[in-house]
Amino acid sequence: MSSTSDKVKGVTNEVAGNVKQGVGKVTGDEKLRAEGVVQEKKGEVQKAVGDTKDAVKKATQ
Repeated sequence: MSSTSDKVKGVTNEVAGNVKQGVGKVTGDEKLRAEGVVQEKKGEVQKAVGDTKDAVKKATQ
């Protein structure tokens, strides 16, 4: 997977996670809110992987 696709998937997961958290908070659904937190963190990790791939690529050029 390329660094760009990692970053895009990361942002997508962060946004989806934030939406789930918001809906869970408004509806009182703690399970959905917790799922949103996990998905947001997954997105943050995916973005970090993409950033790391970019850094490695730049360092080896």
